[in-house]
Amino acid sequence: MIIPIKIENNGNIEYDIIIDNLKEIEFDNKVAIVTNPTVANFHLEKILKFIKAPYVEVIKVPDGEEYKNIDTVLFILDRLFQAKFDRKSTLIALGGGVIGDMTGFTASMYQRGIDFIQMPTTLLSQVDASVGGKTGVNNKYGKNLIGAFYQPKAVYIDPVFLDTLPSREFAAGVAEAIKMAIMFDKDFYEFIKSNKLDKKEAVIELIARSVKLKADVVNQDEKESGIRAVLNYGHTFGHVVENLTNYTEYLHGEAVAIGMVMANELAVQLGLLSKEEAYDIKETLRKNSLPTNFKIENAKEFYEHFFLDKKSSKGKISFILPNGKIGTNIIKKDIPKEIVISVLKKFERV
Repeated sequence: MIIPIKIENNGNIEYDIIIDNLKEIEFDNKVAIVTNPTVANFHLEKILKFIKAPYVEVIKVPDGEEYKNIDTVLFILDRLFQAKFDRKSTLIALGGGVIGDMTGFTASMYQRGIDFIQMPTTLLSQVDASVGGKTGVNNKYGKNLIGAFYQPKAVYIDPVFLDTLPSREFAAGVAEAIKMAIMFDKDFYEFIKSNKLDKKEAVIELIARSVKLKADVVNQDEKESGIRAVLNYGHTFGHVVENLTNYTEYLHGEAVAIGMVMANELAVQLGLLSKEEAYDIKETLRKNSLPTNFKIENAKEFYEHFFLDKKSSKGKISFILPNGKIGTNIIKKDIPKEIVISVLKKFERV
């Protein structure tokens, strides 16, 4: 299955998302595979058999969100300089969203930009993170605050990578698919609700429908000036959860699941979502082994963290919420602070 990306308002950028068993890929210049030890142990040997290039460098970086920082990017850059990579060289991101984001960001900077390819190995990166060209790293102020929009040359999604994925990582990917379904496609949401995702056919359907939704959004709005911002549903709250727990307690998809529950509570407070639908979403997340609760230590402190997020602008916070029912969306930038605080206090530790 091939799903095209066509970004007409930025130099007519085009590339394909290929959902299929991996096949031989030829390069006429140097290639570097950026990965981590966990992924390398499972998949590197297989990947090397499919990569045909004059020279292949393997760059392993530590595993974990806490290493998604500028120091790791500088390490990758240093290895590229040592190996004398040039502007015709290509980077391959072999891993999950962390590897993809860092590799893409590195590619955007090395000699002012070289090609990179995404080979996502987690469900989260296959349904979401590998598609659309968001790259970057975290710092002490927040998540992905240093980065660039930089599109890959191709995305190769091989479902076989999921055979070695831990169940917790798998669930984190389902959270991102649920996010897109709630925002854009109620039928897709019903598909997720009614299917056990333990069969290959159901998982491939989940990936394909998620990628088609994401591709359609990116084609319309590459740099998140409009509809693409809707994909941040659950992230405004979720990024604060990640930051307050130093990126070590929750996987990204788990934090997004918690963020969706919080966002839904705000939507209920504003009359944008019924309590029944908010409960239904919470149960769907729970049934897919995702966390749905977070004890906030201090609601006011949590609120102030919103302003460190990229989605705040001119002192206003953008909240992405369901709008009336599942499958519709709205971006609200004018919610009074006291309303948001009152919602956060419902999650405050007693």
